[in-house]
Formats: sequence, structure tokens, C-alpha cells
Amino acid sequence: MMIEDFSLPDDAVAAFQRDGYLKVEGIVPPEEVARLLALYDRFLRGEIDAGHRRSDLGRSGPSPAARVERITQIMWPSDLAPELLGSLYYRRAQAAARWLLGDDLVIDFDMLIDKAPATGAPTPWHQDLAYWIDLPDRRAVSSWLALDRAVLENGCMWFVPGSQLLPPRKHRSVGPAGGALVCDATEAEAVAMPLEPGSCTFHHGGTLHYSRGNSTAGHRRAMIVNFRPAAMVEQERLKGFDHGRTVNVRTIRSDSVR
Repeated sequence: MMIEDFSLPDDAVAAFQRDGYLKVEGIVPPEEVARLLALYDRFLRGEIDAGHRRSDLGRSGPSPAARVERITQIMWPSDLAPELLGSLYYRRAQAAARWLLGDDLVIDFDMLIDKAPATGAPTPWHQDLAYWIDLPDRRAVSSWLALDRAVLENGCMWFVPGSQLLPPRKHRSVGPAGGALVCDATEAEAVAMPLEPGSCTFHHGGTLHYSRGNSTAGHRRAMIVNFRPAAMVEQERLKGFDHGRTVNVRTIRSDSVR
């Protein structure tokens, strides 16, 4: 099926509803990957100052100020680089998200996640909904675009098929200061999802996933856009929940875990 000038598999909707994730090859061409990488690296170098929206998800406790960020997370890059909103990737991702879950889906938030070379910090097993407030309509999908080749050794995504159809698992804070969340799961129940640059996955907010640490000499840069119904985004904002737009995401404490 054709969506925004690219093709989704014919069984895309059925596969997504069954498994909770979908792999899409070549959602953007190499020239778009190059443009996104150039902008991405301006964020990483600090040429675009992300302020409180930047954090290290690989930090499990206090460390020196001069530490190397292991898993750099930058929330809301499109606030600081508005051209992203009109980019080919964002347009195609939204078109695909609407095909998968409904025409009322809009962008809820976006983020950059980079695993620095030879840092080895995994992203813990979790379900995205563990970070969010409860809403009456739980439709939500994240598009995860690989800007580098994502493989086992540098932290490609792993998904547990069908986990979005089951009750959420119990989550807890990784460290005493809050921030990243974790639940119990293993690779034995999951499927690894290597990606070439320009390819992406879509996963449901209830899909259990994780990634290994980066043991290679290169970066593993990913660009993520999350979509949910416009009415639910409005409810979030009315309740003061904006995915770290105005408050540091690392202030999430264990009392918010479910």
C-alpha cells in the first residue's frame, strides 16, 4: 500500500495489531539520512543547546561533570529545529502512524537517542506507557528511525511480540535518582530488529522493548517521533504533562511508575 510516496507491507496493519511492532525498510532515502545526521550532530556537539531537555539515560548514579554521556537523550528537538516538522521523515512517519492506528493521530513528542561509541550501557526493558499518565484512549505509536546501521553490537531494538495485548508489567526506577525505568524481561522472549540507515520500526506504547549497549567504535543515532490521538494530546497538556518540554525528564520518580 502506498503512503506518502512510500510503501508499507500489505499486511502492515494486521502485523502491527498482532505483534505490536512493524519494520519499514527505507522510509527515507540516503540523502535525507545525511541531512538529518548533519542536524543531529549539531545537537550532540552542543551547537544547538537543548538545555534541560538533554540527559544521559545511561547514568545509573552520580558521576563526574566531565563524564562521557553514554545514552544521550534530547527531548523535543523539533522545538529547537522546527524544520524537522516538515521533513520527509516526519511527514512519512505520521502518514504511516495514521494508517496503523487512525486518522486522528498527531505528533505528541519527538526525541533523539544516541548511544556513544564503546560505552556499553543498555536501554533497560520497558514499555513506553510506564512513563506516561493514564488516558482513556491508549492508542500510541512511536517511529524509531535508524540514522546509523543498528545491529546487535551497537544496540538495535528488541521487541516482545504481542506484549501490547497483555497487562503492563511492573516497572521500577533503574537508579535512586529516578529517570529511566525497567521491568523484568529477557531476550529469549523477544525478537531483535537490526536496521539499515533510513529504515525504521513502529511500535505500540504498550510493546515491551529494550536494546543492548554499544560496544562498537561508532555511534548508534536514532530519531524517534511519537504519535497519539489529538484529543489525548490535549488532555495531557491540560494535566500539565508534556514529555519533558518544560521539566527535566529525569525528575520522574518511582511514585510515577506503574
